[in-house]
Amino acid sequence: MIDDRPSAVRGGGAFSALARDGLTHVELTWIEKKLEHWIRFGRIAQDRILTRRTRVVGFRPGAVFAFVRWAANDFGTIVSRIDVVRAVAANEAYTTLPFVRPGGDILLKIEGWPKVSQVLAAIDAVEAAGVDPCDAAADHWRHVHNRIAAGQQPRLYTIERHHAWLKRREIEG
Repeated sequence: MIDDRPSAVRGGGAFSALARDGLTHVELTWIEKKLEHWIRFGRIAQDRILTRRTRVVGFRPGAVFAFVRWAANDFGTIVSRIDVVRAVAANEAYTTLPFVRPGGDILLKIEGWPKVSQVLAAIDAVEAAGVDPCDAAADHWRHVHNRIAAGQQPRLYTIERHHAWLKRREIEG
């Protein structure tokens, strides 16, 4: 027998129940010093608390957010990762990502705490320039990814570059 209920689609559970709203959902878990998933930046459109340690946040299509995942065991850090993702609309192609449903357009994907801390510093630099990281050019996050992956320092995101990005976006419509 095939179960055709909406909750049976794509793994069931809280994600599938929320998937019908057109948002990109991210499951966040916080178990102090063991498993920590959090949003570094992003405009959250929906926030649902599932348990004391777990919640699901939703982002509208086109929203850009940074998702940090960290886990440790008795011997130290075992996972350290940051992804900068653009939430996609229902008809857009996407890349799957753990804890993100359905997935998104991955602008930056970095693993390992030394590199993750470089990304966090790049985010801080965007904020220091007076720009909300959600509004920074998608190309900047790709640039940060490529430079860090190549072992080089990313260029700073300046207010002039941001204004150029806004003009380009205005022209492209």
